[in-house]
Amino acid sequence: MSTSSMPGADKRLSHVAFTRTVLGVLLGVIVLAVDTLNPVKLFLHVFPSVEPWHIALVCTVLSTYIWISEFKELLYFIVKVFLNSILSIFFRDIEVIGRDRLPRHGPMIFSINHANQFVDAAVVLGTCGSDIKVSYMMAEASWNRRIIGDLAKALDVVPVKRAQDDAIKGIGRVSFSKMDDFETTKKLKVTGYDSSFVSNLTKGDKIRPVGTATGVKVVEIIDDSTVIVEAGTVSDEDMNNVFIESDADNSLPYDVLKHVDLHVVFERVLDRLAAGGVVGIFPEGGSHDRTDLLPLKVGVALIAYSAMERDGLNVPIIPVGLNYFRTHRWRGKAIVEYGDPVYIDPSTLKDYVAGGERKRVVCNDLLERIRDSMRSVIVSMPDYESLQIVHTARRLYQRSGVQGKEKQDLLRRFAAGYKILMLTGDPPAEWVDLQNRIAAYRRELRDLGIRDYQVPALDREMAITDKEESEEIITEIRIGYRIVHLLVLLLLSAIPNIFLNLPVRLLADIYAERRRQKALKKSKVKIYGYDVMLTEKLVFCIVAVPTLWIIYGFLLYFFTDFDGPTMTLCFMCFPSFAYMGIIASEAGMVDAKDLRPYIMRLYPSTRKRLKALPAQRRQLQKDLRAMIKSVGPAFGELYYGKELNWAEIQELSRKNSDAIYKVASSGNFLTSVAPAGDSLDKKDL
Repeated sequence: MSTSSMPGADKRLSHVAFTRTVLGVLLGVIVLAVDTLNPVKLFLHVFPSVEPWHIALVCTVLSTYIWISEFKELLYFIVKVFLNSILSIFFRDIEVIGRDRLPRHGPMIFSINHANQFVDAAVVLGTCGSDIKVSYMMAEASWNRRIIGDLAKALDVVPVKRAQDDAIKGIGRVSFSKMDDFETTKKLKVTGYDSSFVSNLTKGDKIRPVGTATGVKVVEIIDDSTVIVEAGTVSDEDMNNVFIESDADNSLPYDVLKHVDLHVVFERVLDRLAAGGVVGIFPEGGSHDRTDLLPLKVGVALIAYSAMERDGLNVPIIPVGLNYFRTHRWRGKAIVEYGDPVYIDPSTLKDYVAGGERKRVVCNDLLERIRDSMRSVIVSMPDYESLQIVHTARRLYQRSGVQGKEKQDLLRRFAAGYKILMLTGDPPAEWVDLQNRIAAYRRELRDLGIRDYQVPALDREMAITDKEESEEIITEIRIGYRIVHLLVLLLLSAIPNIFLNLPVRLLADIYAERRRQKALKKSKVKIYGYDVMLTEKLVFCIVAVPTLWIIYGFLLYFFTDFDGPTMTLCFMCFPSFAYMGIIASEAGMVDAKDLRPYIMRLYPSTRKRLKALPAQRRQLQKDLRAMIKSVGPAFGELYYGKELNWAEIQELSRKNSDAIYKVASSGNFLTSVAPAGDSLDKKDL
């Protein structure tokens, strides 16, 4: 995990801690190596009647006592260090934003988006700070898995039985219709066809139509074909597409989610909060690979209100945003952002205690605030293609040297502006044209196999025939250097990669792909199932890597004449050699990507396309800046604000979307072109 991306004080503290650790280790080696400095040797010299094993026995007894008395704390620390080591292998860089927003003392609830299955918990655990101990809530089905469950037990995770894990196929089919007082009660009437509601449902169960992950709670069973359900937590999208007025011809198959009593689980969580602990919750329920949040479960709101009711604690709810790049691949990148805390309004506690409709309203209001706060630390988009468009637009717009926090803020502003422009369903024609050109630019980059950051350099590298002879020589030297450097890296990484990394990686990829397909078939919300792949690779490697090393150890023992110390040294070098192979391979891949434009220009057809890319990019930059300069002021704080309250921004954007759309539709913003060389400041957006 890279410390170079940590902000200011965190970065300095990290370097100081690392330096202190290195100096401590070196001092320990010196003391052990020099007899006159070794405290044990000095003690034995002064007291010759004491044998070395006496000291060893005393230390063993003391160590055993400490292990027994502090076992849970030590085990938690060991697992945390182990997971951090794993993350440093699987991720090229993990950047942390907003850790200074965390309260220094007292209980907290981490409300985390769920984009990468069990890896999410490990990433938060490794970035929240060494003095914070997080207790997660985990599905009981995952708790019972080997490896994952074993790590969860060591981390003192609270298992939660989920109704969807034991879903029962419903008898017959159902249709929905709104009750007369739906606007105030959010109740639906469910009509069953060939159903047996009386014998198969109980009050508190949920009915989940096939095709959605959302269930509606049964509040009244009238007869075998009629029940009343509560739809307060159903999203607008599901309400308009699934829970719509229908008849027998348009009825839907459904699953029954039996009621689960979570009283004991809630008590355990509340006890930890009362003791000043930190609880990590994934309120979306399950992991997914969508580009926006799933509907949040009400559990996080119930826990927060219960803590206030039982113990008088107004627990801060911290939104945690996990933003991954190359989510399912090796050596990806992640940005972890901690947002501003959300607190309960104490005046609403009486409504929660009153129960019924008043309790539902205040819980839903808190859930809405939590949802807005979570969206303030992620980049949410309606679909993957739109997300890629926004990423490309941000790269085209931003100036060089922008830090990770500014990039993330800029990307979020672009995403919010994009959604506003597309909100009406009939966006401005000129914006659609610009969007299509950005998409075409992305397709061209993909077809040529190069990245956006390589395009500006093509101007300097392309037209060799137009250069002076000295420049041609420099270019040829540069190409030669890259080739030699690539070969050296491949040579250095060949042996450790072939013998230590390649077998595990190939098998892990195959295993993860099978698990992805299995998870995709079972899920109601996954699009591709990429969110499970990195976790499955990690689980596989935890077992396969030491197994492979043990096999090599046996081969060394039976087929070589190495003595004991030599074999021990070889075995201890396996982790270092494997990690060196990973780093060398990564550097080699970077060189190979940088070398690709040089190779592509040898072909006449691709040479012309490469030559056109810089001009295409400059024109896109020019038009994009012109659009932002023209339309931006209508976005208000989204355009002018330096530090944004994203909950307020989302509300204002929804209210003013028509006015913004009107400005975007009037005039030709592509004719008001900003100079292509303008410097790009944060205030410009």
